Amino acid sequence: MKIAFTSNGKDLDSIIDARFGRCEYILIYDDLSEEIEIIENNDSAADAHGAGPKTAHKLYNSNIDVLITGNGPGGNAAKVLERSKMEIYIGAANKPIKDALDLYKENKLEKL
Repeated sequence: MKIAFTSNGKDLDSIIDARFGRCEYILIYDDLSEEIEIIENNDSAADAHGAGPKTAHKLYNSNIDVLITGNGPGGNAAKVLERSKMEIYIGAANKPIKDALDLYKENKLEKL
């Protein structure tokens, strides 16, 4: 299963970014192989509009099963993500990714 995190860094010690569309990185963790993939998302930071849908398309194209983020995607981004059938969990802002992963495994994150 591929789990994506909005992140401010490139490893499991990085902090979950509360922002969805303008997060600095998307860290993808494969729980079977324990491999990490990084998607740079800096190109959305300067966008006045449309950062959320742009980031959502990156996730959609990466075949993500679960997204863990802070505040969650906005309306237009959520529409893109609905098509992918991925599960979205919020409430992990400012936590280390490894802690958010544990909270997810313990069913302690809010499902959107």
